Amino acid sequence: MSGLRRVLVANRGEIAVRIIRACHAAGLEAVAVYSDADEHSRWVALADDAAHIGRSAAQKSYLDPDALLKAARTTDADAVHPGYGFLSENGGFARSIEEAGLVFIGPRPSVLERMGDKAAARSAAVAAGVPVVPGTDPIAEPEDVARLADEIGFPLLLKAAAGGGGRGIRPVGSIEELRDALPAAQAEARSAFGDPAIYLEKAVPRARHVEVQVLADDHGGVVHLFERDCSVQRRRQKLIEEAPAPGLREETRQAITTAAVRLAEHVGYRGAGTVEFLVDGSGEFYFIEMNARVQVEHPITEMITGVDVVAEQLRIAGGAPLSVDQGSIERRGAAVEFRINAEDPERDFAPTPGGIEALRLPGGPGVRVDTGITQGDRISPFYDSLIAKLVCWGEDRDQAYARARQALAEFHVEGVASTAGLHRRLTEDPELMAGPVHTTWLEERLT
Repeated sequence: MSGLRRVLVANRGEIAVRIIRACHAAGLEAVAVYSDADEHSRWVALADDAAHIGRSAAQKSYLDPDALLKAARTTDADAVHPGYGFLSENGGFARSIEEAGLVFIGPRPSVLERMGDKAAARSAAVAAGVPVVPGTDPIAEPEDVARLADEIGFPLLLKAAAGGGGRGIRPVGSIEELRDALPAAQAEARSAFGDPAIYLEKAVPRARHVEVQVLADDHGGVVHLFERDCSVQRRRQKLIEEAPAPGLREETRQAITTAAVRLAEHVGYRGAGTVEFLVDGSGEFYFIEMNARVQVEHPITEMITGVDVVAEQLRIAGGAPLSVDQGSIERRGAAVEFRINAEDPERDFAPTPGGIEALRLPGGPGVRVDTGITQGDRISPFYDSLIAKLVCWGEDRDQAYARARQALAEFHVEGVASTAGLHRRLTEDPELMAGPVHTTWLEERLT
């Protein structure tokens, strides 16, 4: 691939496996990294080379930019793919990679910094003519809170400006709740994101979470790959995602995908990214954030479009134009993704780290399993508890879910509890099958 030769994958788990495979398919060498806990991992075995980056704790390894940069240098990598999570949206890390003369496979550092700040991203959306949820800029003076909240109206959300991934958000229903929550929210934001900045946003009740996958190159090419519905959530963490969004009116689909492309063009985006929206009951939509990286749920977009999102990331980083234009991208069928985690739904989704004593994965037409785990591995307490992503495609939504029910029946893991049983029950739920549902639907079902 033009411009690239050897890619360091600065991540772990299923996304590291996914990127390594994409590198090999593109004729590139791939370098894995690993912490003490991950020395014998699947992605290390798949890679052409590997580098130890530190202790098991993420702060001492996968979140250590100096260790990752050293690994890239010592293994003679010429590019770094950050995957998702960890340092994938850290503008400072991206800048250090570029200053070292390497290619960062993602947006420019300035764009990462802009879109990683939720308030700045909101301002960019306004400037691009993209609808936003009524809200405020970061609050400089706590005494302004009451006035600003009154202008927006309750219920509202107290949000960390530097937050992401569903974290740093507190719902509040009154001025008393807001005053009580503000100091704790600022402290939490400082601890979790290194930035205490907080802003207010109007809560959109019973909204759907609909996001648009975009790709952009350095030659003026910007396209969307249609939308995904990620409304099946628990505590703002996605459990099931679908593409396309069920029951979305065509005029809304066209408007929301056009808005996503417009925002990407406005900020000078490069690479793969996702523009996230809330959609209310009337079909009105509002920008909430942009994830400036590859998403966990990108496989369902690949399944309905045939476009390899990670391969396009590599093309773009190598200086090539996109392999597709908007007119050539067609949507076919429907796909659904289940995040199967080592968590116990019967104990409030408590993580269940431990050894994988047995693992049987499903297969068959339209079934894809993305995982970094093999039998005999351990689910570490140091990282997220994802066992596998089960992705099922069908000619329509009914067939996709029918295949999912069979695949979930075949999925078997021993040694840790998992959410697979919950997913099996949800695929039989008449409300979910009728679709669509809203972002608090699952929590209402579980209470």
